[in-house]
Amino acid sequence: MKMHETFIKPMHPEGRRFVAIFAVITLVLFLVWEPLGWIGVGLTVWCYYFFRDPKRSVPVRADLILSPADGVVSLIEHAAPPPELGMGGEELTRVSVFMSVFNCHVNRSPVAGRVDRMVYRPGKFLNASLDKASEDNERNSLAIEMNDGRKLAVVQIAGLVARRIVPFVTEGQGLRAGERFGLIRFGSRLDVYLPPGVEPMVALGQTMIAGETVLADLRSAEPVRQARSE
Repeated sequence: MKMHETFIKPMHPEGRRFVAIFAVITLVLFLVWEPLGWIGVGLTVWCYYFFRDPKRSVPVRADLILSPADGVVSLIEHAAPPPELGMGGEELTRVSVFMSVFNCHVNRSPVAGRVDRMVYRPGKFLNASLDKASEDNERNSLAIEMNDGRKLAVVQIAGLVARRIVPFVTEGQGLRAGERFGLIRFGSRLDVYLPPGVEPMVALGQTMIAGETVLADLRSAEPVRQARSE
């Protein structure tokens, strides 16, 4: 990787108008009072980095389930998938990845498969790190049917600051593992409901990288992974 690529990341087109708005406001702030203008510069740079869309090295082995989001594992628990997906009421292992406003917010498919169902549901804008955000907040739910016929659910959840979930896919569309499927503005969470009998290979507090971190392995019989904080 070249030195400039460490700091200058590609920006997703979804962010262009927001960066332009921040830049115009910054120019006005400079006219009002120079110190305010420099604050605007900082916020414009932050907005650019919020919408960054870096390349990822996606593992290509089948049966791996990848993290759909950058962030931190905030919850690992058992819960039924959103009822609108029609996947039944059986409780599955749910892994939640919380994205702060400093994380990359482009979401990637955890598995290869077909979007069997996608349902948007309006709701509240509670802090996305809270457990009840899965039920109460605005969300966009996807059921992805894998090549072996099993289904995995991934849910985009708007957070306290987020006010828009932007999907890039439609029902019936095929996805590769690690392929971009959506974005959330600004600070939010992704829930992944693993297929029955599959345990996560991540631990609470672990930092995740979308499209790169292996969240689970369909072939593995490893029990729930434990970790220590150092």
